[in-house]
Amino acid sequence: MADTQNIKELALEDVMGERFGRYSKYIIQERALPDIRDGLKPVQRRILYAMNEDHNTFDKAFRKAAKSVGNVMGNFHPHGDSSIYEALVRMSQDWKLRVPLIQMHGNNGSMDGDPPAAMRYTEARLAKVAGELLQDIEKQTVPMVLNFDDTTEEPTVLPAKFPNLLVNGATGISAGYATEIPPHNLGEVIDATIYLLHHPDADLAALMQFVKGPDFPTGGIIQGLSGIKDAYTKGRGRIMVRAKTNIETIRGGRQQIVITEIPYEVNKAQLVKRMDEMRVLKKVEGILEVRDESDRFGLSVVVELKKDADAQGILNYLFKNTDLQISYNFNMVAIRNMRPEQVGLQSILSSYLEFRKSVVTKRTQFDLQKAQERQHIVEGLIHALSILDQVIKTIRASHDKGDAKKNLVTQYQFTPAQAEAIVSLQLYRLTNTDITALQAEHDKLSKEITRYNKILNNPAQLAKVIETELAAVKKEYATPRLTQIEKHVESLEIDTSVLVSNEEVMMGVSRDGYLKRASLRSFNASDEGDNGLKENDQFVFQDIVHTLDHVYMFTSLGNMIYRQVYEIQDGKWKDTGEHISQTTGLAADEKILFVTVLKSLDGPGRFVLGTRAGQIKQLTLTEFQPSRTYKSRAQVATKLKSSNDAVTDVYFVTDDADWLVTSFSAHGYATRYPLTEVSAMGGRAVGVRSQNLKKDDTVVGFMLTKDTDKTQVGIMTSRGAFKRMAVDQIPTAHRGGVGVLVLRVLKANPHRVVLVAPVTGQTTWNVLTDHDKHITVTPMNHPLADRYSNGSFILDVETDGLPVSFQPVPPVEKE
Repeated sequence: MADTQNIKELALEDVMGERFGRYSKYIIQERALPDIRDGLKPVQRRILYAMNEDHNTFDKAFRKAAKSVGNVMGNFHPHGDSSIYEALVRMSQDWKLRVPLIQMHGNNGSMDGDPPAAMRYTEARLAKVAGELLQDIEKQTVPMVLNFDDTTEEPTVLPAKFPNLLVNGATGISAGYATEIPPHNLGEVIDATIYLLHHPDADLAALMQFVKGPDFPTGGIIQGLSGIKDAYTKGRGRIMVRAKTNIETIRGGRQQIVITEIPYEVNKAQLVKRMDEMRVLKKVEGILEVRDESDRFGLSVVVELKKDADAQGILNYLFKNTDLQISYNFNMVAIRNMRPEQVGLQSILSSYLEFRKSVVTKRTQFDLQKAQERQHIVEGLIHALSILDQVIKTIRASHDKGDAKKNLVTQYQFTPAQAEAIVSLQLYRLTNTDITALQAEHDKLSKEITRYNKILNNPAQLAKVIETELAAVKKEYATPRLTQIEKHVESLEIDTSVLVSNEEVMMGVSRDGYLKRASLRSFNASDEGDNGLKENDQFVFQDIVHTLDHVYMFTSLGNMIYRQVYEIQDGKWKDTGEHISQTTGLAADEKILFVTVLKSLDGPGRFVLGTRAGQIKQLTLTEFQPSRTYKSRAQVATKLKSSNDAVTDVYFVTDDADWLVTSFSAHGYATRYPLTEVSAMGGRAVGVRSQNLKKDDTVVGFMLTKDTDKTQVGIMTSRGAFKRMAVDQIPTAHRGGVGVLVLRVLKANPHRVVLVAPVTGQTTWNVLTDHDKHITVTPMNHPLADRYSNGSFILDVETDGLPVSFQPVPPVEKE
């Protein structure tokens, strides 16, 4: 029967929690996060230590990387060889580390994301600067612990002669923690460290006189000083990093964008591919070719442009839509006192200094002890040489080495250590010159012991040693700053002209809300009348426009919908097109009344809107610009007084000429007054009274004319009559009047105005009735009547239906 005494019943939640807690602690402390003191993760530290122990240093020949990886894996790091090799390779990549710690022969990867060659092909050795991290490790300066199988010892931290955490940065993800520390300039970091050494209470502003910000090995431009300050204060901050570029003029007057530095950790091949895709897919106009001309002399990516292309506009687009500009988020987490902490600039440097003082103190104690031990031996040797004959006689009289040592201690008061040195003395040392050398060594050791004691007993002397060593490292390894820092983040305004080629197209907008554009070739190839519109729909607008033009569309319920022509779906002219409700919702009974196309949004101009309830208003173009959400939501152009109200007409005027408003009501009243009496106001205003309406009367429509014009108006009535009259028959009055009759009053079955519009030239009206019949009306074929006439009958409302709308726009002729 199996022994069940040691079986414990535990809740699964407790077991999972405890085991995962152990695992989390392990990967936080022993895998993913760097130590605040030497800036290394355990695998990096083990690689450097193992290579140093193997004497695989900068002054020796390169050795196979596989040998170093095997040593690390066999002695210190019981994990996969691929992860060890990956860490080793990263420490050699000069586009990842500001100061690479390993030198490699062979393919160690590239900025294009190419993998390194297998470790059996590459060779590696420690870089000279890595020796500065390892120096004095043999002098008991750092804690040593047993390795995983208790066969040897390894350091828990390296002595680190410079603040490697800031200089080379770190990146890693563990359980509940991640770290993202950018590389910095070695010279700047050491200057700040020395300053903090002498000014322990220095604030961030003082330290940032030296450390301006990150210094990426790939250079580039950092924007956002406030993000750097946030990171150095709290450990978290956000900056923008953009490529270093310049615009050059080449043959034929064309230009090209030359990229010489790209943001940190951006894959160059992917960046070039993305920019070329934009050229192929025509997401941005004006790019002729994208070439990667990088070679062993440096990085160079060329974006060659077409003639007359907007180079700066295209560059701004590339900044915004590719990794030519990225946001870099600081998340400075490091292991401090065995715990992960979010750290700032001051805490990193102060922790490093505290550690470095400990290292120098332990090293000095080690050197002091060695010097004292050696001086003790030298004193014994000097004394022995002064009584040499007696010492020799005593040694010769002894039975063996042990007896000789015992006799020397007993007879001449030598210490056991001195006696050991005497009996081990070689005969050639028994010369007068050697006594002189021993005396000189004694004097030298005395001076060293005095110096070591001064360092140990005087904090100022200790600080001086640290400063001298830091300055020496700076002198040997510091290089000029690569990354440029700019105070503010530049806002990227993308000019639409760089995205779209400005070409002529045919555009149509229908009353029921269908939008389409087509090439002139497609329009000319379509059959007459084959316009793709649904039955009983009509064009409100149809004309040749440019793709960069701006389109304002006003609806019957007082909304405005904005698009640029290029945003309207491109297709064949015979297709129906896209319905506006696919992006912007329309009510079931909402129609598009008026469309105007503008070349620019900052020009002069005013919209004039009138409603059935007799209200009118003006909207200035400069005050009525498209909103940020224009693609998904219509803008309110006017507020309606009731649910039965609707907009009748919209006009757009660009000058301040003496415009007159002529308003017509359903009961046949018309009033005429200056447009200057209509105020300009915001989109959500109802407007001012245009015409004083009698009970049950509504405004059918209004028009804008000039006093000098001989404008004529066409009126259709509820009984199917049409009448053409001169507008100047209506006397000019003031806004808000009832007006005068423009139809003869009949007691039985009176005429009501149902359609009204200006008549110009040979315009043909395509009238649609509520019986879905189309009636063609040529206004100029009807005589000019006075305002007391009811016109002539042109349709039978009983059979043809009541007119509901018409299309007065002259047809567009094909080329």
